[in-house]
Amino acid sequence: MNIPNILTLLRIILVPVIVILLIQGLFIKALIVFIVAALSDVLDGFFARVLHQQTTLGAYLDPIADKALLASSFATLSALHHIPGWLTVIVISRDVIILLGISILSIMSISLTIHPTFISKITTTLQLSTVLFVLTDRCLPGSFNEIWQTALFWLTALFTVISGLDYMMKGQKLINQDIKK
Repeated sequence: MNIPNILTLLRIILVPVIVILLIQGLFIKALIVFIVAALSDVLDGFFARVLHQQTTLGAYLDPIADKALLASSFATLSALHHIPGWLTVIVISRDVIILLGISILSIMSISLTIHPTFISKITTTLQLSTVLFVLTDRCLPGSFNEIWQTALFWLTALFTVISGLDYMMKGQKLINQDIKK
């Protein structure tokens, strides 16, 4: 176990804490815990590179931790009517499609290396920002103009769809290469 993997596990452990705080309407505490979780995402990648502690376990755990944090935050905030349901469906559907694609590639015995693309990093940043802004607005009502919030929702949706399509095209390319063998 190394520092990056410990930080990733911390993020996974914080997921149910955030959901419970949101359900209880404790938005300030949820915001603080969400910020800690988001910072753990930044720090685990930083330490993995700087300390040369990139591991196979970390390569699998990090996206799982991200998906758990974002999917649970979006689902809970959507259930509480703070994030539109359509956006939550897009965010979670992309993740399900990616997992299904990985499963299909695995069933077909097509090897792949898991590493985020540039577009997926932008998508994750926008999704984290969406949750952060919504939580901040719950803590400080009116702190964000509704037009800006709506624009952020649509921008997040757009990049989520583009990222999903990008992963689908990469998966299709791997399948086509395998068929040609």
